Amino acid sequence: MSDPANPATWKLPIEAYLVAKPEARLVGSSRDSVIAECMKNAGFPKWTPAPDLPVLGGKTETDWRYGIHDAAEAARHGYHPDPAEQEAYDHAMMAGAVDKSGADPKVLKSCAQSAGSTVPAVTPSPLVLQIKGDSFQASAQDPKVTAVFAQWSTCMKAKGYVYAKPMDANNDPRFNDGHKVTDLEIATAKADVACWAQFHVEKVWFDVETALQTRAIKANQAVLNEVQAANKDAVSKAKTVAAAR
Repeated sequence: MSDPANPATWKLPIEAYLVAKPEARLVGSSRDSVIAECMKNAGFPKWTPAPDLPVLGGKTETDWRYGIHDAAEAARHGYHPDPAEQEAYDHAMMAGAVDKSGADPKVLKSCAQSAGSTVPAVTPSPLVLQIKGDSFQASAQDPKVTAVFAQWSTCMKAKGYVYAKPMDANNDPRFNDGHKVTDLEIATAKADVACWAQFHVEKVWFDVETALQTRAIKANQAVLNEVQAANKDAVSKAKTVAAAR
């Protein structure tokens, strides 16, 4: 349920044509089980799929899309994700890069391809990604959004931080160390969140982007209906495989 005070719960129109993260994980695990069975039959019983990458940073499509928004998180981690999340992500990345089973890459490729007939892979369609990316870029240039950016910038300057627009603070090269959060970063992030909240930057930006996406979806409705149907088919097949385990 959407919470007006929490951007992480908001949903953009284009999300109707994406597979939700829980369902995407179900499709992935179902495909992995089909591939594993294929690999076992091919003589590679020790093959195991790479671990799923834990969520790092934003938990939904809109969480962190317009910048950080949680004052408590900003006070603890600045613009960085939770250190425990980062560690889990790094560990999964390393584990996924090492296959100790000795499996033949050609066999694995063949098994992955054959799994598609049982559970199709779900990847965002190029059109969906284009709409999602174009709407973000265009919304940032909209007069309503640039006006609230200016208010945010003035607010930040009054607190001692000079940035023209919100993403400039998030992308400040002084905060680029992936495993170190400085006092300056914490102070900047806290001021950032306070100024965003004061002028409702996220809501203004979200509303403008929602309108842009709605128009783009209407202009491409036929193709997007096919994308949505394919996504639903993949999820349905994944549920069938999961139920049979």
